Amino acid sequence: MKKSKRIPNIMINIMFCLGSLVFILPFVLIISASFSDEQTLLSEGYKLIPSVFSTEAYKYVFRNPQQLLDSYKVTIIYSIVATVLGVVVMAMLAYPLSRPNYKYKKIATFFIFFTMLFSGGLIPTYIWITRYLHLGDTIWVYILPCLVNAFHVIVIRSFFQGLPQALMESAKIDGASELQTFFKIVMPLSKPVIATISLLTLLSRWNDWNTALIYIKSSNLYSLQYLLQKILREAEFVKNMAESSPVAGVDLDLSNLPSVTIRFAMCMVAAGPMLIIFPFFQKYFAKGLTVGAVKG
Repeated sequence: MKKSKRIPNIMINIMFCLGSLVFILPFVLIISASFSDEQTLLSEGYKLIPSVFSTEAYKYVFRNPQQLLDSYKVTIIYSIVATVLGVVVMAMLAYPLSRPNYKYKKIATFFIFFTMLFSGGLIPTYIWITRYLHLGDTIWVYILPCLVNAFHVIVIRSFFQGLPQALMESAKIDGASELQTFFKIVMPLSKPVIATISLLTLLSRWNDWNTALIYIKSSNLYSLQYLLQKILREAEFVKNMAESSPVAGVDLDLSNLPSVTIRFAMCMVAAGPMLIIFPFFQKYFAKGLTVGAVKG
């Protein structure tokens, strides 16, 4: 390699390394803060290496391990089921919209796009889900109401439109039905967009806490995100009560309960599984977004 070309490549590598540090260092800082002592963190500030190592925040988060495991189980189940069903339903909805011979595709596309601009509102949605669909306080309330995302349907449709129409026509000539064409030709060729939409759907389901707040009453159906927020609110409430009106005879010094470090510990507990899953989708992520977004 010529010297004139080597220097720009070195500069590009340095820029990418610096850019990577911008994303890596905050994550390392969160890990460090989650294992730091509460009082030391408040007095000395955030450090990449904790001055005083402590696991009090994790002990408080895991003080009821059975409840946490139940929330993990519920979140994993409905996230996977909602992702699989959602991707299949959205892909089947996008497939006829991508076909040039579908008579009502403009009308159907308009109604799908309309839902991106307007919604029924919280109260009508709550009445519909609880009184008519009877999904309140069930695991299905996490799955069915948000099964289809209009934006994801449009992205999948745009990707399908980029596939060679000759493949569909040749399959039709060979006697394949529309379902056979969809599952045996279209879906295998659409791995980038399917993987991308699967990841986005999985992340949105995994991070969902609002559904449990509104519709769930049973503690065994709490989602992980809602349970962690509940733990944080309880810790802050107990600490404030202990500081304002201390009670004699309490063995545990409630005023020293972690309230700052527990936030970072909760981040690690909630984000851990997604950090493991993301690398498996990474090679499809960029291609799925760019190809699906260029055409429209």
